[in-house]
Parts: sequence; C-alpha cells; structure tokens
Amino acid sequence: MPARPGDRRRPNTGRHQCHGDILIFLDGNTLAGPDLVADHLAIHRQRPGVVVRGENFHLRCTRPFLDPERGTPRPGEEERVARMSEAERARAIVTRAQVTQRFDEIDRRAQAGVYPGFGPRKLYELEMEALRAEGDCGVLWAAAAGANQSVPRDAFARAGGFHPDISINEHRELALRLCQAGLKMVAGAARSYHLIHRSGWRDPLEDKDWEDIFYQAHPRADVALLPLLWQSLSDTAIIPEDFRILSLPHLAEIAGSYEGLPSREAVREAYMAAREATLSESDIRSNIPWGT
Repeated sequence: MPARPGDRRRPNTGRHQCHGDILIFLDGNTLAGPDLVADHLAIHRQRPGVVVRGENFHLRCTRPFLDPERGTPRPGEEERVARMSEAERARAIVTRAQVTQRFDEIDRRAQAGVYPGFGPRKLYELEMEALRAEGDCGVLWAAAAGANQSVPRDAFARAGGFHPDISINEHRELALRLCQAGLKMVAGAARSYHLIHRSGWRDPLEDKDWEDIFYQAHPRADVALLPLLWQSLSDTAIIPEDFRILSLPHLAEIAGSYEGLPSREAVREAYMAAREATLSESDIRSNIPWGT
C-alpha cells in the first residue's frame, strides 16, 4: 500500500494475507534480531493468550543516511557524510552481510530504547521492568511497543486490529483492548534494532491528535494521566519533581483515585490539585514546633 506515516491500515490489511497463528509487528526501518521470531513463538507456545513485547534497541549511527547500507546521505546531511573518513563511514553503515552473517557487529553498536536520549531510554527501562515483574499492575497495556511485539492472529482479528484514526500510540490502544479481552502483556528477550533515520521523532506530547480519540474510546483515568508519566521523564523537567509519575505501578495506583471524572482535563487537574494540597499540608506539618 502507499506509504503514509503511521498508517495503520497496512498492518490491518496484512493480517488478512497472513496464514500463521501469530502476528509479529516490525516497523519498516527496524531490524529483527536473529532469534526474534523463535523467541516470540516459544513464549506463545508456553503461554497462550499473551501479547509479547520484546526488547527495543536503536542504532543512532545510521541517522545521516538515506540508505544505511550504501551510506548515501539523506537530504540536509550531505556535508556531514562528506566529512566522514572511510573508517568512520564503515563503522556507521549496516550491510546485508552483517545482518546475515555478523549480526554481533550490529548488536555491539546498539543502545537501549527506540530512540536516542535519556527520556526514551528511561521509558523503555520502566516499561520492561513492569512487564518482567508481571504483577497485578493494571496498566501494562501502556508498555506496548509498535515494533517487536506479537499477538495471536485470532485475538487481533476479534479486536478489529489497530484503531484506524490513531497514528501515534495505536499500539497502546490496541494492547488496552486486548488486555480488556483477557490477554496478558508479557516481556520477551529477543531484540529489534531501530535504524535511526531522522533527527527527533513524532513526539506524542507535541503531536496530540491521538489524545481525544484514545480517551473517547477509553475514558479512563490511566489514559488521561499517561502523558504525565512521559512528561515526568523529560530532559526539560516539564513537571515539578513532587508531581512526577515515575513507573507504571505508580501510574496505576494514582489512576485508581480519579476514575469517573468527566474528562481527561478534569482527571489531570484533580491529580495536580491533590498533590498541591498534600505538599501544602506537609509544609505546614514540618513547620510545627516539636511538642506543640
């Protein structure tokens, strides 16, 4: 199908062309590690009724290339690529021979997280930590990934596939519906490798078209508060330290106090007001002289 950023019609259409029992999702600029398929299938055989999220890594060295194998520059990166020495360029490219014969050379250059930076890495770490703990956390759907994730084909079909109107966080919205249908999110060990091909990314904190659609489909407090978790991990410290949400279990705990409010704005405002009240009370208590 014609390529369009975030177009979820393609995997929805692809499902009808698949004959296997398990669907594994990858992005077009993502490499599958050598054991990715085997790892996903082994988990599904051992534990029916799960959504498996694997480990997401990235290679930032491919960022300036239009073609990461030939090392041709993408528009705007011509001078940067021209300044590369032959040895530097050889260290940055990813060849088919490396993919098929020397994958360890790719793995050694990879870093955790779908994108470079503190925020994406911290988000990856807390998501995988929550999945591996496998407790009763009610927001494991928020640890879903767009690539290196698998689901039983029949469950994907019953759920209706990806939401057609969401192009960021569509994987999390699908995972929420699958969890509501009784499936469980679990962690896999196989890695995928995102070949970085742009500066920055489609940030769901800036590109907010998904928010209204997601919340209308799922008017839940955890959905409303999810952006606060991401803001809490930001390098720019958008949220004061005492207001931050720093784990999925923490998000689940907080959300339980704000169900039933009429809008996502009301949920966030109620949470922030409650934190302000708690901090004010704490300040008052700390200023009371001992023995008073």
